Amino acid sequence: MNTYDLNGRTAVVTGGSRGIGLAIVQRLSSSGANVIIWDIDPIITESEKSTVQFSSQVESATVDVTNPTSIDAAVQKAVKRFGNIDILVNNAGISGPNLKTWEYPIEDWHQVLAVDLTGVFFCCRAVVPVMLENRYGRIVNVASIAGKEGTPNAPAYSAAKAGVIGLTKSLGKELSGTDIRANCVTPAVIKTDIFDQMTKEHIDYMLSKIPMGRFGKVEEVAAMVAWLASDECTFSTGGVFDISGGRATY
Repeated sequence: MNTYDLNGRTAVVTGGSRGIGLAIVQRLSSSGANVIIWDIDPIITESEKSTVQFSSQVESATVDVTNPTSIDAAVQKAVKRFGNIDILVNNAGISGPNLKTWEYPIEDWHQVLAVDLTGVFFCCRAVVPVMLENRYGRIVNVASIAGKEGTPNAPAYSAAKAGVIGLTKSLGKELSGTDIRANCVTPAVIKTDIFDQMTKEHIDYMLSKIPMGRFGKVEEVAAMVAWLASDECTFSTGGVFDISGGRATY
């Protein structure tokens, strides 16, 4: 497996204890970065540990991305431990129920937006000043193809991920005069335990939209994130990088 040289870098990965986030943690670690997992439940199970090998220091902290106070405390702890935060991967997210917009529970709407969009804003808001002080940074936000196309029966998730794309574009422009890059990835369906929150009907619908006829792999997303988090990503900022098996049309 080819890796990028991230030796000496410190990365924060939200929602990094399972699924796409855990694959990203593993990939960044194998590239030499020290990694801190921020998760509401940062415990990696024994079965997951048996399939994961870390090449560098990996730590975890219980962090609620919807709570700025929790995030600020985690930033201070990370800086005290490693001296800086070079890489921020905003991966934490929930899917919410699969219901039509006019049937969608208001409380679920607020929860999905809070985790999937406002949480990204809170983390960027807290970490960017650290990167500015160190004059370096790489931010990768995990959005979704749903944010580009709009997925029926997933209005909150689609809206939140569209918001992440817009936020990334804004942040990338704001930081364009610095050595901080901000980009996002827009995966189509990647098979993870988030499937447990979805109906089979919804999963089958999403699979039918992918020309390659299969779901993406977490390792494929992690590989793209690793490049966006590396020193080799120099002229891309505010960008949207598809990983959709041919589904994306723009």
